Amino acid sequence: MSAWEDNEEIKLFREYLRIPSVHPDIDYEPCVKFLSKQFDAIGLPYEVHYIKGDKTKPILIGSWIGTQPELPSILLSSHMDVVPVFEEKWTHPPFSAHMDEEGKIFARGSQDMKSVGMQYLAALKELRKSHKQMRRTVHIAYAPDEEVGGMANLEEFLKTEEFRKLNVGFALDEGIATEDEKFVAFYAERSIWEINFKFHGTAGHGSLLLPNTAGQKLHYLLNKLMAYRSTQQKLMEENPNLYIGDVTTINLTQLQGGVQSNVVPPVLEATFDMRLAIDVNLKEFEEQLKQWCNEAGGDIEWEWLCRIDTAPATKIDETNAYWVAFAKAFKDMDLKLDTHVFAGGTDSQFLRAIGIPSIGFSPMNNTPVLLHDNNEFLKAEVFLRGIEIYHKIFLNLFDC
Repeated sequence: MSAWEDNEEIKLFREYLRIPSVHPDIDYEPCVKFLSKQFDAIGLPYEVHYIKGDKTKPILIGSWIGTQPELPSILLSSHMDVVPVFEEKWTHPPFSAHMDEEGKIFARGSQDMKSVGMQYLAALKELRKSHKQMRRTVHIAYAPDEEVGGMANLEEFLKTEEFRKLNVGFALDEGIATEDEKFVAFYAERSIWEINFKFHGTAGHGSLLLPNTAGQKLHYLLNKLMAYRSTQQKLMEENPNLYIGDVTTINLTQLQGGVQSNVVPPVLEATFDMRLAIDVNLKEFEEQLKQWCNEAGGDIEWEWLCRIDTAPATKIDETNAYWVAFAKAFKDMDLKLDTHVFAGGTDSQFLRAIGIPSIGFSPMNNTPVLLHDNNEFLKAEVFLRGIEIYHKIFLNLFDC
């Protein structure tokens, strides 16, 4: 039996993890019911909104009104959904929240990001024991569909009058685990370009050397993109201080086409996932892609599967009072804090895009990075330590 078995916050965390809010076709009502119960226990009022009026896409928002509610508020952002699992690859059932003797809690969402959603609540619960109110109003949000980047997520809610009434001035969202002592705060995200290229070319018999085939065009563009990719790998190799979010990543993710092994096809398709570093000139990069397509022989169609251009980075200096308050918590607790550009994509990008500074942070150090991976787990002691860290951050942030 684990030493943390009877800890109340661990019990609640595991209960949340056992709700299989997994794509596709998620029923969010069990999450809303569970989280609403937690708001009731803390004594915080809450509302359920529905993205675009869709009753299957709820966003739950609890609020703690401050002594100066006219001030810009703080948003604690999280999402309820988790990515699919390959159960045969897991040591323990992925929605059992099994905890071993070391306190490792195995479950999909243990790192991404049900842990953060529960740590918010636990830290607020502790803070309310000593403070009836803080200076700023605080809103805590649980959104749907972050993992699929669809049109029924926080991005859509940010366009509504209901969101504008929250008067948000600063937000916290998810980060990622670190394998050493340091914690990482993420102040920006790269542009996300997912493009499907359709290469049209000469069709015919597979025994011939036909000109301008779809395969030749694909080969040319692939070579150009992989050469660019290699320059980014070299940057990482030559500078150990660079984080993956500091460079551009390009990956071929899908190939389609062909009708028979001895027929040169008229069309081939290739999909690339590109994450462009924040210092890349997006207009120039797009023009470069167009030039390579022309050099390949032309007649290449583009289909944008996703295009999210990087939003302005959150300032991490003395000009940002929210950042000063956030960073001070780590100094006060003698914890090591690094700052980076996030490698993936989170709801923070949508917040920054409308002018709301946002920091991505998950208090999970000395932890292997297992988000979206098999046997995702978080240690109980790391989870509980994260509550303490948020408590200190909130003390500083809500009164800044």
